[in-house]
Amino acid sequence: MRKVISDFFKDHPSIEVIGTARNGKEAIKKIGELKPDVVTMDVEMPELSGIETLKWIMENTPVPVVMLSSFTENGAQQTMLAMEYGAVDFVTKPGGTISLDLHKVKDELIHKVELALKIPIEKLRKHGSNINQSVKTLQHDSTIHLKEKDMITETKTTPKFQIKKWNKASDKIVLIGTSTGGPRALQHVITKLPESISAPILIVQHMPPGFTKSLAERLNHISKIRVKEAEHGEVIESGTAYIAPGGFHIKMKKNGHHYEIVLDDKEPPRSGHRPSVDVMFESVGQYAELDKIAVIMTGMGNDGSKGLMALKESGNVIAIAESAETCIVFGMPKAAIETKLVDEVVNVDKIAETIMKYLV
Repeated sequence: MRKVISDFFKDHPSIEVIGTARNGKEAIKKIGELKPDVVTMDVEMPELSGIETLKWIMENTPVPVVMLSSFTENGAQQTMLAMEYGAVDFVTKPGGTISLDLHKVKDELIHKVELALKIPIEKLRKHGSNINQSVKTLQHDSTIHLKEKDMITETKTTPKFQIKKWNKASDKIVLIGTSTGGPRALQHVITKLPESISAPILIVQHMPPGFTKSLAERLNHISKIRVKEAEHGEVIESGTAYIAPGGFHIKMKKNGHHYEIVLDDKEPPRSGHRPSVDVMFESVGQYAELDKIAVIMTGMGNDGSKGLMALKESGNVIAIAESAETCIVFGMPKAAIETKLVDEVVNVDKIAETIMKYLV
């Protein structure tokens, strides 16, 4: 496995593999000696728990880490914990723990390593995450050194606020879209929403099938509101957050006096994503009688910006974007801000408070 991962970068113009490690203890030692720019690490590794290895790395020699995870329930749970501890992103191994067909995710892994280089270290540190779960041990590590550092450029755009007359008594729905860095950002937001919130919440987090359930269960465990993976046909209720399952677009339909979840795995991915924030926004935008609070947080690309335009054309919408200061990747929020349709740009710690400002 370590040889296969190393070979992925053999001909890369700006990436050099400077070492590999067999376990967590060896990884910590080599990271201290070699000082890599990026590390890839398996979610199943002997000698030292992967979560403990990542925790040590982020607290002592912080470096961007991209995890490799088995497509298992336990692997998904550990991956969510890794995201909380500061891992940049993860790649799902297509063939389980010993994945002989790892070449299938070669391009994805290379892309995520390239992206990891651009993320400032201070944004990866763990921020007060309380993790008291016992975790399984972890299995492979590749330490990667990048020859040239390509600095990310962030452009600040002053939004043109377009808040319409806002009726706090009307029916409302909260829509949240996020991608890279999203699990930790969602924790910052969802855990601060009160149990009494008077609106349902639909969430698109770009994530493969199988991992969204673990994300929902983790958030439900530490939040005041109910959080669950969305199910086709279920009635949408206030005080509940519904996370779109990986591989399905999340939509909404009206049935009598209530609204129901629609999960769609037939419509193609939008901009490479299923679920897609644009698809969710466009679907909910059909219901002008609902006031919407649309939130776009950290993530690569521009998913959500086209959907935001559709939302704004169909009724009252407050649009909130996460600021460049707290985004792991200031792609999706930046694209939304550039539409000139965003009403508030705030740090992730203030998003829940900003949402509630329009609900109470």
